[in-house]
Amino acid sequence: MILSATRTHGEGITTTMGHLKQRNLITARERLRDQVAHALRAALISGELRPGEVYSAPGLAEDFGISATPVREAMLDLAREGLVEPVRNKGFRVTEVNERDLDQYAEIRILIEVPMVRRITGIASREDLEALRPVAEEIVRAAREHDLIGYLEADRRFHLSLLALAGNERLVETVGDLRKRSRLYGLTALDERDQLIPSAEEHIELLDLMVAGDAKGAEKCMARHLGHVRSLWAEGALEKERQAAVRGPKRQLDAAR
Repeated sequence: MILSATRTHGEGITTTMGHLKQRNLITARERLRDQVAHALRAALISGELRPGEVYSAPGLAEDFGISATPVREAMLDLAREGLVEPVRNKGFRVTEVNERDLDQYAEIRILIEVPMVRRITGIASREDLEALRPVAEEIVRAAREHDLIGYLEADRRFHLSLLALAGNERLVETVGDLRKRSRLYGLTALDERDQLIPSAEEHIELLDLMVAGDAKGAEKCMARHLGHVRSLWAEGALEKERQAAVRGPKRQLDAAR
């Protein structure tokens, strides 16, 4: 094995070449883990991995055509984000988010982000705000191109980077955690109907108001935007119920054949 062969040389001195080999091996392993984690997040968003279901690392690894180790490591990354939870001797269960949870998460975000936008409008420089415009445009572009992962990642960067302008790191961490816990399932159907585009365009509207120094207008825009996000959560939940209702009769028909 490369790892054991590079640990020592002579009197226990690690060789420079050994360090390089080990570093390359670790880098490749981390890259694979990140790729798997990215694919798993996409499967969660599309609904391929269903809330409440338990998935094993070996089973998923077989689907990917790779060993179980990077899959297990990727699932642990998702567990730290609150997307899945370990189930002893079985694998990982996709965590479920109910309507009450979503209402509470949305309420907390409104209490934090709406007044903070008003404050940031008054203290942030035009240059700092304009630096967020490429990200806002990326959100819109991803929505129009039906890139759900790109949409959510750009949306996360925009909101957290905007809040960071207030200089409160703990506030950014809190909102980041709320976002992870309130991630969307079954967005595919909403995306197919272009229902994500209006929400995406609100980021540019918000930025325009803040650059113009309209603190009150920016506050109202953020409140409307977060309300829009909550309505998308509700639409996603309804769509998931519709899909489950369709799958139920289909399974009965298949069983009867």
